[in-house]
Amino acid sequence: MKKRTTVIYWIATIWLALGMLSTGIVQLIKMKEEVDMMTRLGYPVYFLTLIGIWKIAGVIAILIPKFPLLKEWTYAGFFFAMSGAVFSHLVVRDDAKELFGPLLLLILIGVSWSFRPVDRRFTMSLSVG
Repeated sequence: MKKRTTVIYWIATIWLALGMLSTGIVQLIKMKEEVDMMTRLGYPVYFLTLIGIWKIAGVIAILIPKFPLLKEWTYAGFFFAMSGAVFSHLVVRDDAKELFGPLLLLILIGVSWSFRPVDRRFTMSLSVG
């Protein structure tokens, strides 16, 4: 079971990292398609820089060893960003094809988070006294 869990974690995490890294880069360099999409969704174009930096930094946080609290925050940030993307596309009534990327990334976020190894989980210890 442990080997299976590890394999599932790494497959989901690598695909998640590739998805977030590639979209982060195209957002950071403000590709025309990304600028057009942000404008259509009603967001200012400068959000692309911020979201692109956050995605790239998040990929680093997810992949490096240790720092489990940082990883928890990163998974939460990725979840908020992708669920917000899905919601935004729904609000402007985009085609289903526009939902595919953010929905796939949401699934990968959930799988990666659920199957992460113990040493990548944040555990809070309470001390009494």
